[in-house]
Amino acid sequence: MSKASKTKVLLVSGKRKTAIARATVKAGKGRIRINNIPLEILEPKIARDKIMEPLMQAGDEVWKQLDIDIKVSGGGYVGQAEATRTAMARALLKWTKSTQLRRAFSEYDRTLIAGDPRRREPKKFGGPGARARDQKSYR
Repeated sequence: MSKASKTKVLLVSGKRKTAIARATVKAGKGRIRINNIPLEILEPKIARDKIMEPLMQAGDEVWKQLDIDIKVSGGGYVGQAEATRTAMARALLKWTKSTQLRRAFSEYDRTLIAGDPRRREPKKFGGPGARARDQKSYR
């Protein structure tokens, strides 16, 4: 029990639209897994590239000694990728406590740290969507 209490573990979350990502960070060898799939083989490639952005900004020396395990659910694959990158960036900031890294993230893309509050507007009656209305004709 004493060995388990000495290891440092962080729990961080990130959200985008309806996707929620929960990241567990601990000291390790630089392994990153999203829903138990290694980041290197995650498909589609555009989502993988999106998730890699905070790692590229942080540099190898920061995340190569961490194991990051992320569970993500809800939303589509792009929303999940953006929730994952937010969780990962917040985890790196919380682990390192670096103001320089925080500045680098916010200069690159502010949504890495602060979330994007936009959500889908609900559909209303009288039309096919949130704002669009059914057309009417008098002749």
